[in-house]
Amino acid sequence: MSTTTIPARLRVLLMAVLATLLGAGLLTALAPSADAATYRYWGYYQLKDGKWAFSPKGANQTTPADGSVEGWRFAVAGETDSRMPRGTVTFDQVCGGTDATDGTKRVAVVLDYGRPADAESGTPPKPVAECAQVPTNATGEAVLAEVASVRKEKSLVCGIDSWPASGCGGEVKTVSNAAKAADDQVTIAVAENDEGSSSTPIILAVAAGVLLLALLAGLLLAQRRRKRVESA
Repeated sequence: MSTTTIPARLRVLLMAVLATLLGAGLLTALAPSADAATYRYWGYYQLKDGKWAFSPKGANQTTPADGSVEGWRFAVAGETDSRMPRGTVTFDQVCGGTDATDGTKRVAVVLDYGRPADAESGTPPKPVAECAQVPTNATGEAVLAEVASVRKEKSLVCGIDSWPASGCGGEVKTVSNAAKAADDQVTIAVAENDEGSSSTPIILAVAAGVLLLALLAGLLLAQRRRKRVESA
């Protein structure tokens, strides 16, 4: 179900062993249960060469590098397949406005809350990308926590930004046709950069200071003119 529960290599090995036993007729009675289970959960990905790849390790065991792009996708998926974020972004698109500083790294994070068909109820938020600036040794888990609120159970990410509000990787007994349907690509909105927005108050303060000086100069000029008139 997730990278923190059953490693991909172990999952492949178990499937190979199971296939061998079935082929030998040793598990004929158990054959129907060999179908992969389906779950509703958050998957963890990295963008490599412009394409999403399922993370071989959990977010708490991964240390992304400065300039990397990570993704999270909530979906209904099986143990042997995955639902990747439905769009891509570049690092520059997300973190281009964030200056590099000593002791920190910048990581672009895509949050895809999934389709209505992936949700047990309610309408998911629209996908968004945000820039995380964190210590250089921060894990993928810490990167996620920098840009979103995270609800966890043990080492499993159960909810991001309160989506979903409850549940944690529960098995889906009946998968709807809509949930089985292929994903459509969507545009990932880029959240406003905090660094860029932080300059706005400074600009406003400078503008207010200039306006105040102009008003004071006008008052002084008016007083001088008044004195000249009175003395004349």
